[in-house]
Amino acid sequence: EKELEEDVTRILTGDDPNLPQNVCRFSFKDKCYKPDPPGQGDNMAVHFSLEGCSMHVNSDECKKLMAEQEGAVSLIPEAHDGESSDSDGMAAAIAEGKSDSAISSTDDRIKAKNQFNFSERASQTFNNPLKSRAINTEPPLVTQYQDDVSQWKIYDNYRADFLINQKMMESQGTEEKLASMMLDYNETSSSPSPRSVSTEQHSLDTIHNETMANTLKIMERLVNQNAQDEEFQDFKYYEDKGDQFREHGEGVVMPLWTFVTNRTNKKQVTSLCWNPRYNDLFAVGYGSYDYMRQSSGMVCCFSLKNTSYPEYIISVESGVMCLDFHPQHPSLLAVGCYDGTVLVYDIKNRSKTPIYSSCLRSGKHSDPVWQVCWRHSNAFNFYSISSDGKVANWTMSKNELKMEPFMFLKLTSPTSDKKEDSSILEPALSGLAGGSAFDFNAKLDNLFLVGTEEGNIHACSKAYSGQYIKSYDGHHMGVHAIQWNPFHEDIFISCSADWTVKVWDHNSSQCLLHFDLGDDVGDVCWSPYSSTVFAAVTTDGKVHVFDLAQNKREPMCSQKVDKRALTKATFNRKEFVLIVGDDIGRVISLKLSPNLRRCHNDDGGEEGVLNDETTQIQRDIMVKLIASI
Repeated sequence: EKELEEDVTRILTGDDPNLPQNVCRFSFKDKCYKPDPPGQGDNMAVHFSLEGCSMHVNSDECKKLMAEQEGAVSLIPEAHDGESSDSDGMAAAIAEGKSDSAISSTDDRIKAKNQFNFSERASQTFNNPLKSRAINTEPPLVTQYQDDVSQWKIYDNYRADFLINQKMMESQGTEEKLASMMLDYNETSSSPSPRSVSTEQHSLDTIHNETMANTLKIMERLVNQNAQDEEFQDFKYYEDKGDQFREHGEGVVMPLWTFVTNRTNKKQVTSLCWNPRYNDLFAVGYGSYDYMRQSSGMVCCFSLKNTSYPEYIISVESGVMCLDFHPQHPSLLAVGCYDGTVLVYDIKNRSKTPIYSSCLRSGKHSDPVWQVCWRHSNAFNFYSISSDGKVANWTMSKNELKMEPFMFLKLTSPTSDKKEDSSILEPALSGLAGGSAFDFNAKLDNLFLVGTEEGNIHACSKAYSGQYIKSYDGHHMGVHAIQWNPFHEDIFISCSADWTVKVWDHNSSQCLLHFDLGDDVGDVCWSPYSSTVFAAVTTDGKVHVFDLAQNKREPMCSQKVDKRALTKATFNRKEFVLIVGDDIGRVISLKLSPNLRRCHNDDGGEEGVLNDETTQIQRDIMVKLIASI
């Protein structure tokens, strides 16, 4: 009983006993896990929740709502009695002595309507009369044709085509060939040789003839273009709209295709050249710049119409270091090799053997040939430069390729007098300088430039082959490329292994512009559409595009397009496409954005269209640029 009467005090709390107390959370501020004690809202447990519009009966809101509903119900029958009921109500309200506010509230209740009763109001506007217009044209001629295809019909068509080709061959003199074959057959043995039979069967075979090969080539191109439809659409129509939002007019290059074959793996791209007639065709030379890793070379001709496989493949015993297409006869391809051999191929014949090849009897370089160049469009002769210090002229005669060395590159040393013209050089006592690059002037026929492995640049003339006209001591290491400006006959550009690209004036001994690209520069080339745009590639995989009319100090685009070292680059003559090669045998095609292909024409002429007027405009732009430096 004492325990029952004893008061026991208990304190009730709102804490949830089932709530965990040792919760840890990650703190991004302190970058570690910290304990997270439960808060005030964590102990609340909701057992039932219902959202509704119910009100308590005794509340003021409920009483007010019920009064409004009762008043509206009582006034609805009176509203149907007409205007007399309204006047009677007003009179009764005045007789009872109600105020104006009460009378107005009563009036509002009388006019109150159900919220679900509504009326639509519409207004008509003037509609213009409709007019119909029709044009009658002559319908095109329509013919109905239907046919079915079966295996025997296909065979009959091929058989008919075969018979037609056979008759054409007989009309062109195949009867004499067959007679000679029968004569040889009677003289040798009673049975024909297997080789002659196989050759005749191969020539008359429908599957392996030239017509079938051309048909399969067209089908391959169509399949390739359908498979890479997005890349071809970008190549023809895509324009980077982000150029208009860039502050200083910079641009970008967009990669399109990568040209590579399994046979050219681990070979370096040593030369690139576009075909002068077919703008989609270009040749790639594969070799090696490493003296200890020399192997066989290869020449591949790729087309933008078929990016999956080369059109022509030519294997060469030595590494290919340079190549060039003939400007007038686009099927002739001159090739220079690492062992000093010079070859001439006719890719139209699809022959794996060259039509001309240099030898010791007719003349040959003793060191690698770094560049070949066709000079005259109508003549069948070209020039080459080699590390043996010779600039040679090669003439294609009927039976052999004749070599005529017309200049020996003498070693030079700076003069002892440090005058203003520090580029004046004196001939050394003995020895020849290794030639690495050269280029002929487009307007002055006898003038050409030579770059050496010592870093010197010499202006030479075919009329004075025994000495240099002028020398430029502009680079500290070997010159990799040198090229005249296609619009101005006095401006040329050079690049070297000393990380620099320099723009020169032929009449000045000092360079006009100097650019340090921070890595070994593999190649440099002028654009064919603007006199102030050029591109350079470096061994860190970057492509640098400059526009001197926009910025004379920094490139408009410096973009990394490859993880490997880039070795060569060249512009397409018609399309705004730049192709670059790397040191593992890949050729990457790049499309220039609108900011990188400005022609700066004052008349707003069409981009890429060159004529006498636009050429003169581009030359004037370069003249203004030289005057501003």
